[in-house]
Amino acid sequence: MKTGVTSENRFENDRSRYEAYLETPEGRLRADLSFETVLEFLPTAAGVNSLQAIDLGCGTGAAAVRLARLGVHVTLFDSSRAMLELAQRASAAAGLSDNIGAQYGDAAHLADFFPAGSFDIVLCHNVLEYVDDPLGVLHGVVRLMRDSSAILSVLVRNQAGDVLKAAVQRGDLDRAEQNLTADWGEESLYGGRVRLFTSEALEAMLTDACLTIHGRRGVRAIADYLPLQISRSKEYGRIFALERKLGARREFFGIARYLQFVACRQTPGSEGEECAT
Repeated sequence: MKTGVTSENRFENDRSRYEAYLETPEGRLRADLSFETVLEFLPTAAGVNSLQAIDLGCGTGAAAVRLARLGVHVTLFDSSRAMLELAQRASAAAGLSDNIGAQYGDAAHLADFFPAGSFDIVLCHNVLEYVDDPLGVLHGVVRLMRDSSAILSVLVRNQAGDVLKAAVQRGDLDRAEQNLTADWGEESLYGGRVRLFTSEALEAMLTDACLTIHGRRGVRAIADYLPLQISRSKEYGRIFALERKLGARREFFGIARYLQFVACRQTPGSEGEECAT
């Protein structure tokens, strides 16, 4: 699903494990909450049916199918051929193959695959955690964005979320303290490493890439830490609604398991001459 040196083989060789995760309440919440935020900021000036989107690290293609159902034309992009094939099958099963294309490749080399200004919507969900150069990928993404009306949605693993998970869910105070300054966390699904981000660090990267932040949302602010007597499946609707409210509030945004930012290209002269390209 993702693109990067250490993760590609995981998603290539055992995609079923990732598929199963997306069916869990935690996986559904991550996907559903982040997509609702994309809908909030969807460009509409030119009409939805004329919009072009790219889903970097497209995984199973679930987000692409949702966008395509709105009339958006979507390009699937992934460094795992297995995941790309799975996403293509999902688009075919949904009867949306005409609105969904596919491209195999590495997000570090986007310029090799697409001309500048190709897309109105860029999804970059849980990709930057796995690449060698997150800022370099963001610079490549900015080149793909059509103009200042195009949006980029970025979703990353939050360092603070790893602190809380260790302390609240595992009761591991030593690990919680270590995670306060950790650059990498454990990727429990496949047993590898995953890059951790702070809100400040990601904001700085987006600014360095000549992007202006228009929205911040926390994803899974409390769901991972609810008491066991609360059924994640039976109470999914209520949990989702509460998460939507909490994720939009600054005090809960910072402690969420994942951080989501929606950003646009800076307009010439708005943030300094270095971004006036």
